[in-house]
Amino acid sequence: MDSHEVIKDVLKKTSAKQIAAELGLSLSLVYKWAEPPEEGSGANNPLDRIDQLLRATGDARIAQWVCERAGGFYIKNPPAGPHVLQLVPAMNQIVQEFADMLHVIAAAASDSTITPAESKSIRARWEELKSVTEGFVREAEAGDFSAHHQHQAKKN
Repeated sequence: MDSHEVIKDVLKKTSAKQIAAELGLSLSLVYKWAEPPEEGSGANNPLDRIDQLLRATGDARIAQWVCERAGGFYIKNPPAGPHVLQLVPAMNQIVQEFADMLHVIAAAASDSTITPAESKSIRARWEELKSVTEGFVREAEAGDFSAHHQHQAKKN
């Protein structure tokens, strides 16, 4: 979805007048954010600026900050590869990542307290688990596991 389409959908639920007032901007500028830039009347909206900032810096902390402000977390998607993953090893990797995360949690909680450093370590393992699981889901959605299954069926 393009940024102007996101803004357009947001304006269906939130008043453009309210946004303009809270941001100290003109109402027409807020409406221009919802127009496609190729029409010439659209304006570079805040989402476009965030995208430009991400590309200019290559720093995912910007996305993380935005996600935290929205009450969530940023999870980087694993790189898409041209290879077909094998189903069982991919599942095993998820299980191993989960076990690693539980190990970090158990070690941190062994003294009935969790320090900021331990909390940071738990967060890192959790983020890795989410990333590996996202890779698995993407491969499944792309049908990459079905090709492996068909190959195995032909062998038997």
